[in-house]
Amino acid sequence: MNLVSSVRETALTQPEKIAYHFMGQDTSYAEFDASVAKFASALQGLGIEKGDHVAFLLGNTPHFLISLYATMRLGATAIPVNPIYTPDEISYIIHNSDAKAVIALDLLLPLVEQAAGKFPSVENYIICEMDPSTPEKMAALPTELKSKVRSFTQLIASGNTDVLPVDVDENETAIILYTSGTTGSPKGAMLTHKNIYSNARDVSDYLDYTGEDRVVATLPIFHVFALTVVVNAPLIKGATILLIPRFSPGDVFNTIKGKKATIFAGVPTMYNFMQQFPEGKTEDFDTVRLAISGGSSLPVALLHSFEEKFNVKVSEGYGLSEASPVTCFNPLDRERVPGSIGRNIVNVENKIVNELGQEVADGEVGELIVQGPNVMKGYYKMPEETAASLKDGWLYTGDLARRDDEGYFYIVDRKKDMVIVGGYNVYPREVEEVLFEHPDIVEAAVIGVPDMDFGEAVHAFVVLKEGIQEDVEALAAYCAERLAKYKVPKKFEFLEELPKNTTGKILRRSLSAHVTV
Repeated sequence: MNLVSSVRETALTQPEKIAYHFMGQDTSYAEFDASVAKFASALQGLGIEKGDHVAFLLGNTPHFLISLYATMRLGATAIPVNPIYTPDEISYIIHNSDAKAVIALDLLLPLVEQAAGKFPSVENYIICEMDPSTPEKMAALPTELKSKVRSFTQLIASGNTDVLPVDVDENETAIILYTSGTTGSPKGAMLTHKNIYSNARDVSDYLDYTGEDRVVATLPIFHVFALTVVVNAPLIKGATILLIPRFSPGDVFNTIKGKKATIFAGVPTMYNFMQQFPEGKTEDFDTVRLAISGGSSLPVALLHSFEEKFNVKVSEGYGLSEASPVTCFNPLDRERVPGSIGRNIVNVENKIVNELGQEVADGEVGELIVQGPNVMKGYYKMPEETAASLKDGWLYTGDLARRDDEGYFYIVDRKKDMVIVGGYNVYPREVEEVLFEHPDIVEAAVIGVPDMDFGEAVHAFVVLKEGIQEDVEALAAYCAERLAKYKVPKKFEFLEELPKNTTGKILRRSLSAHVTV
């Protein structure tokens, strides 16, 4: 069994069951499976075969769901990419992933025009029309580009339902998820069909998903947390996904009330905004039986205030892209432990070890390592990084944690120097690389600082060349051209020099003393 066969089985046994709701329209499992088959047929007609790589620049729309399952139906590999990445960030992933086709929102048509000549491996660009004017814009493209650009809608219409799922081994790669590395270069975590199916199955079993659940999908579904918890896990159980294009507290509350949602999943930032939303009322969450938090640590004070206001229990968990992603969750059959990421989910083992890889006693802090059918098979084209992360069958997360005597785990410190902004991972080195390229900057360092709205914010320390005037707005604009919005420093501090140790290494922790409010 895999994700594709699971959805196909529901389509055959419960064809009228609603698979997803989007913008006022319901789509049944039979209709969803038919669209997947038609799009798979069309992709096949474009030369997409088993083993090929297909990149998605898509948000929370049916296009993503159809594209994902059609790609896997052919035995090809899906490469979800954050569509708000800058052209440079997107270019790196498309190049590194060896994508043969790109499926993109029509909002990104200008980017496709600019970039098409840069990617010789990409044979087709498939544009998902949301704007009525998009067909005209596509018709006006230069002749040499027009031959590579296709309409998602027309491809669906031209496809047929005869394409049966291609036989794939469970250890073949289904998805490559790019996660930022400490070197600044994103790493492609190769997740197999077994990885993603087992994690969706085990999460849905652990959290008691059923076919009667209606799951709010306002988390970005190209992100691994949402991909498993609000897409694949519900679909495995024959539940209904309530797709919301982008997060807003008002839309979430209206969807929950209007569609009688039973499960909500979000990152701490979302819980914070919903808690502060003036129109939010206790009865807005009356139908929700389970609220899930992940992406970063949920402040205990926020957890208690949200639960008190909306009369719902929030279950916090933990995961990472390399583990498909979930490894821990607070169990539902007992009181959840505030501040804890919970216990091992079904079929997954977490362990705390010292620098020698030896398990430490309960209560002691060490590195969290993970073993299970959900753990990736490695990083794409990065054997050294793979060897550093996968040792003797265990995934070394790099996160410092401890376990109590009841088997609950607690994250003590984040992976190295990572900053988590609204649930998104930002590695300082990524931002520093951009700052170092600025002609007026001598050196720079980036840390995370507490932020009331997003949990953390990126804070940059900059040393300018002698005689250069400080210009915060110009620096922010420079970064905004080269980094996704959430990676752009919220504040810049100017220093004469950065604190360093005797070997010249920047003392990042010492920078906290220089933070000004």
